[in-house]
Amino acid sequence: MSDIVLRDVTKIFGDDVLAVDEVSLSIEDEELVVFVGPSGSGKSTTLRMIAGLEKPTEGQILIDDEDVTDVEPQDRDIAMVFQSFALYPHRTVRGNLAFPLEARSMSDAEIDERVEDAATILGITELLDRKPSQLSGGQQQRVALGRAIVRDPQAFLMDEPLANLDAKLRTEMRAEVVSIQQDLGVTMIHVTHNQEEAMTMGDRVVVMDEGEVQQIAPPKQTYQRPANRFVAGFMGSPSMNLINGTVEKESFTASQSDVSVDLPPGLSSAAGDVTLGIRPENVELVDNPDEYTFLADVQLVELLGNVQIVHFDLGGEEFLAELHSDAKVEQDGQYHVRIDPAKTHIFDGQSPRSERIVPEDEITAAD
Repeated sequence: MSDIVLRDVTKIFGDDVLAVDEVSLSIEDEELVVFVGPSGSGKSTTLRMIAGLEKPTEGQILIDDEDVTDVEPQDRDIAMVFQSFALYPHRTVRGNLAFPLEARSMSDAEIDERVEDAATILGITELLDRKPSQLSGGQQQRVALGRAIVRDPQAFLMDEPLANLDAKLRTEMRAEVVSIQQDLGVTMIHVTHNQEEAMTMGDRVVVMDEGEVQQIAPPKQTYQRPANRFVAGFMGSPSMNLINGTVEKESFTASQSDVSVDLPPGLSSAAGDVTLGIRPENVELVDNPDEYTFLADVQLVELLGNVQIVHFDLGGEEFLAELHSDAKVEQDGQYHVRIDPAKTHIFDGQSPRSERIVPEDEITAAD
């Protein structure tokens, strides 16, 4: 298997549509990296350039230290799985799995061996003689994965392969994809717009927006230590609460409400216009207010089984708290809301690219 390196890769469509802007990253051998971002972020275009389906306007792409920027897709020794299963309806599962090997003029014996091996890995041996119309969505997706596996490529590229599956099957399949990747020891890039998919599958996550890489880090780090306000708001469901305001004398005051709380420890460097960020699960309701507490009115309560999402109104801005389902919260009630200072983030501005201010204790720990 191989590592994949992108050096200042840019893609411009037409005269002025900048789809990917100077993306540089390195994916290690046997690593599973997930590209995640909203529609139009450039994640699929980046994947297609790695596959050779799009040619970069500028920059270099290397696979296993070989410059493949101008190499045709069929000569890159990669396999791609798309959102559409794209199975041949007139062929059996066996025929679909064998097709890419037949195109290489392999012997019948080698084709049979590879097909059987792939079917065993995917648990679809009993389906080999069925047609695609006789398969469920999950089974069809396994066959699509099998067509990639039989090729034994240097890298697997996955473009939203689970998007057409229902929620339960999608959860099962993402676990299977990770298991297959680990068992085969392959390099894999998986593209998705689903944050949960990115968090659960990737060794590292590449968060993209407007053609630019916003953060490259392990999933836990992108969630707990987002690089900027965009990553903070995009990663996680429900999203992080982001409140515009100002800092003066180590106290934060919201711009659109009466919220005023002390600055969390270790963030004394913050000043001026900032954004305060806090995830809903790091919010609680208290009887005894302190310097990290404010009063807020309940707009809506959503019960989601073991938790409830409480929507507060902060001067026209929505603020969410994720509480245990047993917590007693009344519609239209007013409560003392406390944010956990140890889990509070401050961003050095109010735009999507405003960077997270790193607390002093975090800097010390890194040193």
